[in-house]
Amino acid sequence: MPNDDLSEISGASHAAVLALNNAHAAELSWLEPDELSRLLGEAFYARRIGEVDAFLLAFDQDARYDSPNFEWFRARYPRFVYVDRVVVAGHARGRGHARRLYADLFDHAARAGHDLIACEVNEDPPNPASDAFHAALGFSVAGQAQIHGGKKTVRYFTRPLAFG
Repeated sequence: MPNDDLSEISGASHAAVLALNNAHAAELSWLEPDELSRLLGEAFYARRIGEVDAFLLAFDQDARYDSPNFEWFRARYPRFVYVDRVVVAGHARGRGHARRLYADLFDHAARAGHDLIACEVNEDPPNPASDAFHAALGFSVAGQAQIHGGKKTVRYFTRPLAFG
């Protein structure tokens, strides 16, 4: 029986989080162990499912983080939670882990007084599965940018926490 518990990313799980992140470095970005530790220290939200079948790392507007994507949101929104990386291991796909992590993030952010979740999705190279996933969760396009010297184009998405 798989362990589908949702919990904080702890020191004991750092190596597994790093391995899963770096297995998806093309979509996310490569991390060294010290950078992962620094990001976890800045994170508003850092949770995993199981032994690390999936994880989500997010920052609020006050984080010390120099990602061009995070900075794009910081220049436009006074208060937000930015999803920096979310990944599900290949063997754990199709179990609703990403949706569960996002639902938990939405709840955590709302309890902290946030009303906006932000993220980016690669446009070039394209990521149609991520586009469809974020659209199904209620995200809409807020902008676009070329980053890394034009090697990647991203679309920026936002989702209000309260609808209606």
